[in-house]
Amino acid sequence: MIEKEKNDKITDLAVRKGFFWKSFELYGGSSGFWDYGPMGSILKKNILDEWIKIYRVEEGFLEVDTPTVNLDEVFIASGHVKNFVDIIVKCDTCKEEYRADHLIKDVLGIEIEGTNLNRYEEVIEKNNLRCPACGGKLGRCQRFNLMFETTIGAGGDGGKNGYLRPETAQGIFINFSRLSRLARTLPFGVVQVGKAYRNEISPRQGIIRLREFTLAEAEIFIDPNEEELSIDKVADNIVALYPRDYNGSDERGIAITIKEALNDKIIRNKFVAYNIAIANRFLTRIGIPNGKIRFRQHRKDEMAHYASDCWDAEIKTDRYGWIEVAGIADRGNYDLRSHSIESGQELYIFKPFDKPIKAKRVAIKPDMNIIGPKFKDKSPLILEKLKNGEDIVINDKDIRLMIGGEEIILKDGDYSMEEIEEEVHGEKIIPHVVEPSYGIDRILYSLLEQSYREELLEDNETRSVLGFKAFISPINVAVFPLLPKKELIETSKEVAELLKSYNLYVYYDDSGSIGRRYRRQDETGTPFCVTIDFETLDDNKVTVRDRDTMRQERVNIKDLGKFLKDLIERSRA
Repeated sequence: MIEKEKNDKITDLAVRKGFFWKSFELYGGSSGFWDYGPMGSILKKNILDEWIKIYRVEEGFLEVDTPTVNLDEVFIASGHVKNFVDIIVKCDTCKEEYRADHLIKDVLGIEIEGTNLNRYEEVIEKNNLRCPACGGKLGRCQRFNLMFETTIGAGGDGGKNGYLRPETAQGIFINFSRLSRLARTLPFGVVQVGKAYRNEISPRQGIIRLREFTLAEAEIFIDPNEEELSIDKVADNIVALYPRDYNGSDERGIAITIKEALNDKIIRNKFVAYNIAIANRFLTRIGIPNGKIRFRQHRKDEMAHYASDCWDAEIKTDRYGWIEVAGIADRGNYDLRSHSIESGQELYIFKPFDKPIKAKRVAIKPDMNIIGPKFKDKSPLILEKLKNGEDIVINDKDIRLMIGGEEIILKDGDYSMEEIEEEVHGEKIIPHVVEPSYGIDRILYSLLEQSYREELLEDNETRSVLGFKAFISPINVAVFPLLPKKELIETSKEVAELLKSYNLYVYYDDSGSIGRRYRRQDETGTPFCVTIDFETLDDNKVTVRDRDTMRQERVNIKDLGKFLKDLIERSRA
């Protein structure tokens, strides 16, 4: 089976069996939007449930759910309004639009990153790159912000500008003060799962590149001055790392333990290393083969504006090659500091000392007879800023500070300075953040592709199988009467109801031959089929058929629920 045929078969199966299909088909569809059918919806939920189990239950993180529509101030502060851009190029003749880096890579095989327009235009001009659709001349490159813009309210003077969120992270950062009071101490983590939106220029890769997609993200707040994390439980975990300076021949990079990667300073942040191990655990647990996973470090020219380091979890696919499915980023204190400046409210954790200490400092004494009339209602905020000494820049004799995103300048004569000694009980810390961010749609596609196989049976029939792990499969068990006889149907439906009481997702089917019913479930990925025959009516035993081995086993109905639950739970290993 050549790869193109395999990929076509997977897509056909996904649509036919109800995993996903194009959105708005009734009206001709629109690129970048896909619907999940009944099987895809359950598979996606099962993937998310396992992710939540790892981060919320095993790691003990908090969880929030915040709006998908955000005020524009949020993304001005985060830097997305300025920096969240792709480079677009349009054909002068047919007006087809392309994402410039994708077009250059697809046609010329050249990888180019960043937002320097001259670099893209030089490559296009030097190689005489033309429009793939009509052969026409390409126009000038332009920056294109990927966020969907909207108006909140009636518009005009009564409305506010907003954006659909391109990530879930900002909803966590702007709630930091409340969350830190609940967590009480560093480090702590907060997760959010939900929809995000990016106005992709020309998405042409199915559910790999969507305009509306599902993210599962965690923000881990840490004290930058302390080593608060033990890596003991992941120290010996072996992962495949592809550092930015790697020049070896293995496309997965180097196989190395987490402990060795830290000791050799391949990874410098313990929290980044720890979450690489967690990501590897999650992906292999749901069924991605370990040999198809690597963690690639971002080059400096492709780093997000907020990141000081980032490693992408990538999966090797037949159709698209290595695709990014998650990113583990060291965001430093960029987000909390940016929101503090934009909002005028400090976002920090107060860390008390074991014992108070005496410390000298230079205090700024504002002259309220000057500042009051000069700055009016901003005066109380200026006093608070000067008292706390936060976000103040002294340039020559000018003092610059930010109030609600506005720069305030105090001139010489507006204030005086004196040295004072005071008792200090602790310090304010702006935590640093490590962010594991997972693209669930890409993970689902990868899992679908990795799980698909074809087998030639003895009768020369080809069996198509989705070999999902039992706990992740959309259907846990299918129940069949051997023949469409009244007594077998009645018993089969009773067995199906019994299994539902064990919280199993059960599919009942009495249509067609038993062989065809097995094949339909193999294609859907159902791990176990239960058949009720005439012997069942005498001995209360049913036949349980295993999808992968096709072996059959007789099990008493009274033991059936526990028997299947145990098999499903064992598949997590």
